[in-house]
Amino acid sequence: MRRIIACLLASLLVVPARAESVLRVAMTAGDIPIVIGQADQGYEGFRFVSYNLYDSLVAWDLASADRASGIVPGLALSWTPDPADSTRWILKLRAGVHWHDGTDFTADDVLWNFGRLMDPAAPQFNAGQFADAKTRLPDYKAIEKIDDHTVAIITKGPNAMLPYQLAFLLMVSPAQYNKVGSWEAFAKAPVGTGPYRFDRLVPRERLELVANTDYWNKARIPHQDRLVLYPMPEATTRAAALLSGQVNWIEAPAPDTIDKLRGSGFQIVTNAYPHIWSYELSFQENSPFRDIRVRRAANLAVDRAGLKELLGGMMIESYGNVTRDHPWYGKPSFEIKFDPDAARALMKQAGYDKQHPAKVKIAISTAGSGQMQPLPMNEFVQQNLNDVGFDVSFDVMDWNALIDLMRGTAIGPVARRNADVAMNFSRNTQDPFGAICRFIQTSQFGSSGSNWGGFSDPEIDRVCDAATHEFDPEKQSALFARAHAMMVDQAVMVWIAHDVNPRALSPKLHGFIQAKNWFQDLTPVSVDP
Repeated sequence: MRRIIACLLASLLVVPARAESVLRVAMTAGDIPIVIGQADQGYEGFRFVSYNLYDSLVAWDLASADRASGIVPGLALSWTPDPADSTRWILKLRAGVHWHDGTDFTADDVLWNFGRLMDPAAPQFNAGQFADAKTRLPDYKAIEKIDDHTVAIITKGPNAMLPYQLAFLLMVSPAQYNKVGSWEAFAKAPVGTGPYRFDRLVPRERLELVANTDYWNKARIPHQDRLVLYPMPEATTRAAALLSGQVNWIEAPAPDTIDKLRGSGFQIVTNAYPHIWSYELSFQENSPFRDIRVRRAANLAVDRAGLKELLGGMMIESYGNVTRDHPWYGKPSFEIKFDPDAARALMKQAGYDKQHPAKVKIAISTAGSGQMQPLPMNEFVQQNLNDVGFDVSFDVMDWNALIDLMRGTAIGPVARRNADVAMNFSRNTQDPFGAICRFIQTSQFGSSGSNWGGFSDPEIDRVCDAATHEFDPEKQSALFARAHAMMVDQAVMVWIAHDVNPRALSPKLHGFIQAKNWFQDLTPVSVDP
């Protein structure tokens, strides 16, 4: 009897196991982003994979919904230009950081990663990772180890933008790569230093990460046990998954579902953030956009207020790469507004009208990172442009194919689409070089940069060179504002929208802070049982 009583008392003292808390996210991506450092699927891949499995030397400040999001220490505690050589930056690395496998993070790991990203002669070099990294650090020259926790990065010329550029380069584990022997094997068991660890990947279905409870930044240890990422490019599919409970977080809900989601108790979260949704234009021989009158006409043809109404208010009208109240906007003389009559007059001057339209083929995607609602938005703008003397057709492809086309790295059928004279592409504009000069400098044309269309202007090149070489913040900002004003006056793009990055969350999620940034921190999010 005593034994029975003892067993009963012991059973009453057993604490039931806590149910695992799971954050389940439906991305707009068409597939699971690659997991070997520099993610694909646009910067949505960075948002959900790269910055969760890995860390960069310089990080984004994602802690506030109110202030502009700048840069903060990541794996590097500090970065300073060498007083004796403005092409050389000294980075002090954080001590006491461990890779997910428990090994120490050191300067040798940073040198190895730069070999992976930048040195074709390095045995660990990855050409696909290089294609992404080179666009973000175009003037990299070399890296040196000073001691176990200090490195020097050397650029081809003075580069005041280096700290921002380093925020886009992710550090992966050399020990794990050397252990498994190939990038294909590494992708099956990736190791980083980030706030989440890899658990498993089901191809084309989901990626599962678990909280790194030993993360070096104790303030960012995840508040949920598991993060599951699902690729769902269709907006209606994402909404249905949220309503059914398959996921508890969706990116970019369709405008016509927002009222229903709100009425069902879901949280709709938005914030202005540095982003453009625009048409990037070709300046090659076959393009009508070589004529500034055609470029300006296209900007005057777009009914941005009508598009905003179509999107249920989920956009900010765009008149440049940054908003008009931004210190980098400058004072352009060309006023972008909705004026179809002025657009028709410009088109007539250039030799086009309804009977003799300017035929343009625009490359677009069906979904993707920051692409908002690309099909209805592009169809709306198509009608606007056709109304003033264009004949617009679309070259529709998936998101990764569009990225390859943008970078000039496409192979096969995509590479033969040389009839495209514009491309609808969403871009982050978080730093001044990334917001402005990467689109307009001659040096950024080709696979090493983001000047997709081949725009070239010697005076703009001079202003951008001066801005990127200027270390005084006020003078630097003034130069970037001048470059942006010149960019608007030249109508280098057709500016349409700034996204407000809407997402819908289950009422069981708490703690999320939507930063004014393309990227977001998932670690504070807790999930009710």
